[in-house]
Parts: sequence; structure tokens; C-alpha cells
Amino acid sequence: MNAPGPATTVTPPEQVFDWLDAEADRRAEAGLVRRLRPRGPEARELDLAGNDYLGLARDKRVAGAAAAAALRWGAGSTGSRLVTGSTELHAELEHQLARFCGTQAALVFSSGFTANLGAVTTLSGAESAIVTDKYIHASLIEGCRLSRADVAAVAHRDPAAVAHALATRRKRRALVVTDSVFSVDGDLAPLGELSRVCREHGAALLVDDAHGLGVLGAGGRGAVHEAGLSGEPDVVTTITLSKSLGAQGGAVLGPRRVIKHLVDTARSFIFDTGLAPASAAAALTALGVLRDEPELPGRVLGTARALAERLGAAGFTVSSPDGAVVSVHAPGPDEAVAWAARCAEHGVRVGCFRPPSVPDGVSRLRLTARADLAESDVDRAVQVITDAAPPGAR
Repeated sequence: MNAPGPATTVTPPEQVFDWLDAEADRRAEAGLVRRLRPRGPEARELDLAGNDYLGLARDKRVAGAAAAAALRWGAGSTGSRLVTGSTELHAELEHQLARFCGTQAALVFSSGFTANLGAVTTLSGAESAIVTDKYIHASLIEGCRLSRADVAAVAHRDPAAVAHALATRRKRRALVVTDSVFSVDGDLAPLGELSRVCREHGAALLVDDAHGLGVLGAGGRGAVHEAGLSGEPDVVTTITLSKSLGAQGGAVLGPRRVIKHLVDTARSFIFDTGLAPASAAAALTALGVLRDEPELPGRVLGTARALAERLGAAGFTVSSPDGAVVSVHAPGPDEAVAWAARCAEHGVRVGCFRPPSVPDGVSRLRLTARADLAESDVDRAVQVITDAAPPGAR
């Protein structure tokens, strides 16, 4: 019998993407449709959804530095960092980030996502094993997928599980990957214990400190600094410039030879247009504000704890925040979307996390504290969230 030949039916051009409609229907049935909601320049709602933890995105010093840099350096960086995209602003920002966080060197990327892709892929590879917390950020997951390494995702915040995976790995080189503060519930990784396990098994530790910088550690130097791991020869940190620093971009911090390796090999650095000078100037200025006003992180933590305590007292299932993030459990994805929409209608913008964004399958409202929120803002937020709650939320 002859083997079947290639399909002879040619799909008409107008039907090539018909499969997208079926996928859209499946997402709608699962309550997973996402919509863009453009906002205006003026804040008309109390924002508990964004990641501007220190309230610096609209700070006149930060925004003014961005505007001045755009006028001086141009709207864009004009090329990749290795061609024309590196400016004196980028070099100064890298120097100041490394100095502030206590590492040998830093490398600025166009986003936190590309920084994580670059760090994971270049510090692993086909001859490596990667062990990750199962709740790591999507950018780290994508890095693992692209790495060609043997990847094991283990139980959340479980150093013993990490140790077992390292002890049973088949590759000599190993990289342990974790968030510092996890973006869904705001809980903190046991960084000290993870470092100990890594050293017992000859592995490097990569920590995404996106939610730690500006909130944790002395003067907001981050969770890695707070754990006493900054500057260690086997620890690499990634950060974003778009949360506490109110700008845009990302960076990798660590030993000087790690940063040199990234410059030579990280595809998300080599082949990506450099961060716009305006964003570099904004982040550099925001870092200076944080250095000059070390009380800001404490305000964030105080507000997060107040939100969690008040909402818990109202009968909701609420996370215990180690950073700026507070989550409130919803009965399901549709209820979470409707709850968030009702809050917005009453002037409070909250985040809405649903599967697959939440790996445990529990839909949530996600609230983020800011240093510039007043006690009256907390009162208002708690009242609106309580009044808008769907049946089964308590």
C-alpha cells in the first residue's frame, strides 16, 4: 500500500486563521478573555493595580529628567546597545545600580522580561540543569523553555525540594531560579536557605528581585541585599526599572564576569534596541530619590500590611504580604473579573489575576501598595472592595 501523500486541499486565504476563532471561543468559555483598557493622562481612579510602588512615575523630578533626556539624546536609543544604543546615561545607570545594590557590575536591558530571558538562557544551556520554584514569573519560564537545559519545577518555597532536584540532576552545571517576592501573593522566597542548598550542590542562584527593589532591604536595596547575598560570587540578580523606579527597562546585576558573558552572548541584549535614553534618565533620577529618601520603602510595607489586615478582618481570604503585593481570593475567574470591574466603577482600580497567570488555579484580586497612599485611601479601597464583593468571596 502506498503511503498517503501530502494534503491536496488548499486552505483559502480567508480561512487560514479560522482556528483562532475556536481558540477565542474556548478562552471565553473559561472566562479568560482579556481586554485592553486605555487610560487617560489624568488619574481618575485610586490605583491599586499598577506597580508604581514608590509613586515616582509621576514625580516631577523623575518625569522632568525623562523629558530633558529626550530633548538632549532623542526619543530613542537608535540601535542595539552594541551598535549605537549605549549612551553615557546607560553607563551611569549601570554604575549606580551596581553601587546601590552592592554588586560588582550591572547591565541594562530594554525590559525586565528581556533581562530575565538573557540571564536564564546565557547562564544555563544544553549542558545545564535548571531548578525553579513552580511559581516563577512568566519571563523566567520563557527563559527556561529557550535554554535547552534540563528543567525541574519544584514545590513553592521549598528548599528541600530544590536540594533533591539538584542531588538527582544529570548535568554537572546547575542554576536555581526563583523570584524574591512572588508577584501573585507577595510572599518572599527563603533566599538564605536556597543559597545554602545551592552551595551544597555546586549550583548558581538567579533571583528575580523585581518586587523587592525599592521595597525590601536597607534603603530599598532589595531582598537579595536584605538576605546578605549581594556581591556573592555565585548569585545573580535581575530587576525591573518599571516598578519602584517608576520608569521602564530591566537590568542584570552580579559578578563582573557574568555581566561580560551576557554582553557577549545574551540574544535579548545583542539583538534588541537599547533602552530609550529618557527611560534611563528617569530610572537614574528615581534611584537618586530612593537613596535620598530611604523612608519610602517603609511606607509601602506599612500600607500593604494595613490593606491585608483590614481586608482579612472583613472576612476575605487575603495573603500575608512580605512586600507591596496583597492578593484577595475570588470564587472563580468570572467572579474575579466582575469584582474588579465593579471596583473600577466605584473609582478603585485593582488587578485581576486568573489562570493561567496564577499557577495554583485560584483567581484573585491583586492589590499593590504605594508609598504615596494616605490612610484615607486605604479606607476607601477597603470599603469599595467589600461593597463590590461577589457571593462566595468570603
